[in-house]
Amino acid sequence: MKEKKRGLLPVKFLWQYRSVGLMLALYGMIFALFFFLYDVRPEREAVLYAGGLCGMLTAGVLAGKYISAAKGHRERQRILQNIDILLEELPPPGTLAEADYQEMLAALKTIYDTNFNAWQNERKESMDYYTTWVHQIKTPISVMRMELQEEDTEKNRELLAELFRIEQYVGMALSWLRLGSDSTDFVFREYDLDDIIRQAVRKYAPQFIRNKIRLFYEPVSVRVLTDEKWLLFIIEQLLSNAVKYTRKGSVTIDVTADKIMRISDTGIGIAPEDIPRIFEKGFTGYNGRVDKKSTGLGLYLCSRTAEKLSHKISVESVPGRGTTVSLDLHRDRLEVE
Repeated sequence: MKEKKRGLLPVKFLWQYRSVGLMLALYGMIFALFFFLYDVRPEREAVLYAGGLCGMLTAGVLAGKYISAAKGHRERQRILQNIDILLEELPPPGTLAEADYQEMLAALKTIYDTNFNAWQNERKESMDYYTTWVHQIKTPISVMRMELQEEDTEKNRELLAELFRIEQYVGMALSWLRLGSDSTDFVFREYDLDDIIRQAVRKYAPQFIRNKIRLFYEPVSVRVLTDEKWLLFIIEQLLSNAVKYTRKGSVTIDVTADKIMRISDTGIGIAPEDIPRIFEKGFTGYNGRVDKKSTGLGLYLCSRTAEKLSHKISVESVPGRGTTVSLDLHRDRLEVE
C-alpha cells in the first residue's frame, strides 16, 4: 500500500499544479493572438528560445517544489504512524491554509483527549463495579448449592442443574470483562494438557450423568504452551455446548500427535450455512432459534480467547450426526541462535 502511494505521488503533484501548465498555455495563446492582431512577425528562433527559457525556469521551480513536497509527505507519513505522540512534530506550515489545518488538528486532539480520558474513567468504573458484582454473586450461589445438596431429591437435582447454568453465565460474564480489559492476566508456560482436560471433565461430570451422555476420553501425555485458566475456560465452553446440543449418545475428547485437541459429539449438529458465522458475537443460528436459551456468546468468547492464546479453533459439523470442534495447540519451538 505504501509503495502504491509513493507511485501516485508524482501524478498527484502534477495534478495539484495543473494550473501552472494551463497558465503557460494561456500565455502562449495570448502572445500568439497579439502577434496575429498587430501583424507582428518575430523571428521564430527568438520566440522558441524565450519560450524554452520560460519552460525550463518553470520546470526548475516545479522540481524544487516536488522535492520539498515529497520530503514533507514522507515526514507526515512518519508522523501518521505515531499520530498520538508526534502531532506536535508536524512540519512548519508553508502556507496560511496549512497553518489553519494544523490549528484545527490541535483543537480536535484536545477535544479527543478530553473525551477519551472521560470514557476511560467511565469504563474503569463500570469494569470495577461489574467485576465486584460477579465476585459477590458467587457467595449466595455457593450457599444455595450447599442448601440444595443437603437433600437428594428430584426437585433439588433440577434446581442444582439450573444453579450450575447460573454459575456458567457468571463465569462467562467475568471472562467477558477480563478479555475486554486493557490489562490481561495471561500466564504462559508449559502445562500438562491431561490435567486441564480432567478439570473440565470433573466439573461437567454431573451434567453428563444427568443427561445420560457417555464420555470417551483416554489420558494423554502432552504438554502445551498456553495459559491454564483460559484454556480451561475454552474447554468448559465447548463441553457445555456438547452437553446442551446432544440429546443422546456420546461426547469424545481426543488429542492427535500434532497437538490438535478435538471435542466431538453426536448431537443435532450445525447447519452448513451457519458454520461460517458461529464465532460471531451474538450469532445463534438455526439451533439458537430452536433453543431459546442460547446467547450466542460462548463460541465468540472461545474464539477471542483462542486468538489471544495463539491457538486456532475450527468447527466441522453434519446436521443430525454431530459436531467436532478442533483446537490447534501446536506451537513451533523457538531456538536462539
